[in-house]
Amino acid sequence: MTFEISGTTIRLILASIVVLTTAMILVLRYLFNKRETINLTEKNKGRKWSSPLEGRNKYPEVDTFVLRNTFLNYGLMVAIGLMILAFSWTSYQKKVDVSSLLGTLTDEIEMETPRTTEPPPPPPPPPPTATQIVVSDLPDMETVIFEDQSIDENTNIDAPVFEEKKAAPPPPPPPPPPMEDNEREIFKVVEQQPMFPGCMDISDKTERYKCSEQKMLEFIYSEISYPSIARENGISGMVVTRFVVEKDGSISNIEVIRDIGGGCGDEAVRVIKKMPIWIPGKQREKPVRVMFTLPVKFVLS
Repeated sequence: MTFEISGTTIRLILASIVVLTTAMILVLRYLFNKRETINLTEKNKGRKWSSPLEGRNKYPEVDTFVLRNTFLNYGLMVAIGLMILAFSWTSYQKKVDVSSLLGTLTDEIEMETPRTTEPPPPPPPPPPTATQIVVSDLPDMETVIFEDQSIDENTNIDAPVFEEKKAAPPPPPPPPPPMEDNEREIFKVVEQQPMFPGCMDISDKTERYKCSEQKMLEFIYSEISYPSIARENGISGMVVTRFVVEKDGSISNIEVIRDIGGGCGDEAVRVIKKMPIWIPGKQREKPVRVMFTLPVKFVLS
């Protein structure tokens, strides 16, 4: 058998136990004080006891150990009752109606287009090859000139002169390697958006995101407190915050991009800092840093 007892019921039972115990102490104290006026010597004069144990006390009327078993049983009963109450104490999660706020995350804030990495520029074309024009210094082939090419020991022979050939132009540099994803890059739109925890058991993707949005709003509006300064000055409206969901699901870079004053922006930041670890967003099946924009409504009731 399962017992479910609320906190209010436990407080009432504890108060009843305290009142009953106090009443018992006061009643017994009154009875023992009343017996002080009785002449116990005359009352017990000539009294005979059936056994030495029965007559171990001089005046049985003021023997405080007479009620020992009664108090022991009462204390045992109270201890067992308190143990049962402790195991039966049931705490219920506070339910917040956020049905009227479910559309505020997408209707009032425009989503920015995702940033895409521009492809690298193509490499420059190689410089054109210079056309070399060789002018022949040879005489006209039709004119044949014969020279004496005989040599002797006194003939001076000049060493031949070789012209250096111009080096070919260097090949064009290879194209740069593809740019890797920056580890610190912050995405605004990803394939899998980050989610508030508590809805991963839902198989349908649309329903899972809707459940995550509802869980997040329930957490925010159950933890938020209307600032006293804003309440006294009648300040109400929407505070827009922005933060980054890291790769491990933690929250960072919290900032207020639209504040209505009266401490409402600081209160929204305080509640966001208390958020549990999120399910991180993913791009190409890898966790990435995602910027999340969250509006928080402050309405005077």
